[in-house]
Amino acid sequence: MDVEGPEPTEKPKEQQQQGGARLIAVEGPASGLSVVVDRDVSLGRDAANTMSVSDHTLSRRHCIIRPSGDGAIEVQDLKSANGTFVNGDPIDRRLLCHRDRLTAGASTFLVLLDRRDTPDTSAAEFDDRDFCVVKTMRLLERDAVLFQANRVVGDVQGSSRPERDLAAVLCVARAATSVSGSDALQRSIVDLLLEAFPADRCAIVSLDTLNSELRAAVTKDRRPGAKGPVKISRSIVWEAIRERATILVSGEQRPERLSKSDSLVSSGARSIICAPMQLHKQTVGAIYLDSVNAVPFDEGHVQLATAMASIVSGALSQAYQLEWLEQQKDLLKADLDVEHNLVGDGAKLLAVYQFIKKVAPVDSTVLLMGESGTGKELVARAIHQRSARATGPFVAINCAVLSETLLESELFGHERGAFTGALVQKKGKLELADRGTLFLDEIGELALGLQAKLLRVLQEREFERVGGTRVLRTDVRVIAATNRNLQAATKIGTFRSDLYYRLNVLTIVLPPLRERSEDIPLLAGHFAAKFARKCKRRVAGLTPEALACMMRYSWPGNVRELENAIERAVVIGTTELICPEDLPEEIVESQSATGLPSTSTRTYHQGVREARKQLIMQAVTAARGKYTEAARLLGVHPNYLHMLIRNLDLKETLKK
Repeated sequence: MDVEGPEPTEKPKEQQQQGGARLIAVEGPASGLSVVVDRDVSLGRDAANTMSVSDHTLSRRHCIIRPSGDGAIEVQDLKSANGTFVNGDPIDRRLLCHRDRLTAGASTFLVLLDRRDTPDTSAAEFDDRDFCVVKTMRLLERDAVLFQANRVVGDVQGSSRPERDLAAVLCVARAATSVSGSDALQRSIVDLLLEAFPADRCAIVSLDTLNSELRAAVTKDRRPGAKGPVKISRSIVWEAIRERATILVSGEQRPERLSKSDSLVSSGARSIICAPMQLHKQTVGAIYLDSVNAVPFDEGHVQLATAMASIVSGALSQAYQLEWLEQQKDLLKADLDVEHNLVGDGAKLLAVYQFIKKVAPVDSTVLLMGESGTGKELVARAIHQRSARATGPFVAINCAVLSETLLESELFGHERGAFTGALVQKKGKLELADRGTLFLDEIGELALGLQAKLLRVLQEREFERVGGTRVLRTDVRVIAATNRNLQAATKIGTFRSDLYYRLNVLTIVLPPLRERSEDIPLLAGHFAAKFARKCKRRVAGLTPEALACMMRYSWPGNVRELENAIERAVVIGTTELICPEDLPEEIVESQSATGLPSTSTRTYHQGVREARKQLIMQAVTAARGKYTEAARLLGVHPNYLHMLIRNLDLKETLKK
């Protein structure tokens, strides 16, 4: 959609108020959308917005446009990721003027404060009244058909015309490879065509082959003060498409029977050129030019239009294909779009995203399994945020950090005087999570007595406070998490089998970080940026050597350990890049798959590594294989000694 007009100016208020303010999308994914701003209008990619646009460059709630009294409107950016712009300038909040251009993401909106003002310069109207054809002939053996009212008038004008035509073709070719987006490309092509031809009006017509319909995609009338739609002869366009040839109609010396043609009289056109756009032997549209100028089109213009149509058809086809691929990407991304703080795009994490998307809409109990630090609570929060309970509370409790008595009180609540210190009535997590989600972390640590009470909640949705007799009901979804093997725990009697089966409805095992190493660079960069902002220092990323150390390490503490390592590196680092010496020693000294440190760290770090090996082996030998005694001799904690032995790959050596 092409919008012509002067630079944005503000009309008098009395004129603006007559029709109400509107926003019309003139560029980008939102093209074609129009909304009257008679109330708050929110814009973003979330479906809950007044104007919802599938555009990954938009934030979920990007900006809001609201009436501001006296017919005026204002726009406010909602702390969007990519910002909101008015006439190219970034804004936080601004009053909008008539014909301002508001840009959010990849879409641009025209602001119209007077409803009577419409962007009609890109409108087109097909005229079904045929031009009278007097004579037909072939030109230059190029399938270029000459439709002439009398005879061709005018030869090649001046020796400089071939150079001008070549320059025009080069400009179109350059635009075809440099302008992105089908709308912007077509507007650019129309402008170039009007410069290259003695034409007053120009249109790029697209053909819907499925429905056999013509559509004027972009039009322009450059005559001063021209208003209304550009009239296009449908018969001429269809003739060019059927013949697959460029059509030239010259009416400069038309006979008497043509002089009364309504279409010629109403359009005032003296000459028309229509060049079909063909791609892979299929016609996809046409370039349409007409002129009321005293100089009519000639054979040279036919050749030029034919060449340009060939270039434009390929460029537009590529632009349409890219936009289709972008739409497919957005659809796939929306299919996996989940509110979460998880970082990574590896295959195993994508499977987790799919799981979240599938289980979130239902109310079934979810069991998250996996090692400590794999992000079980983040997944639980993502499920809650995408569910129908998103507006309700998300209440989390760790079953491993409290004693059985305190945990029972925290979970079920207690009545006043239920035990010593119970001075007032207290609501438990089950009550607080009503109409929301209760996340039970480390549920494998729950005592057997509490397991029975929790089972009743899952089955009957009812419970009693500690010291109480009144039965309370709750509407809560339970998401449980554990790093233990609950099935094995049921066999040894530490976990109730009936509770396990109630929990094991929708289950997923979250992958440890060592099994999704492809996400380590993304995670490291994410945490580096996070702690750089927190510490108010510039961190540009990690050196290849530091990243290689992180890729070699097995990460027993998973993402939590990686986050702590990056925080330490940001705090103690002195350069803009995180280096190996900024990382914890166990990460730097970890073995690669071949058992050797990387080439980049084989100097200093290899020497330190060998020295530590020798010290440990000497201490273990002196302690006669007793690691506790060896740790005492080395002055380190036994757990740290065990970690060093594992990282330095000394287990087999010390057994000999």
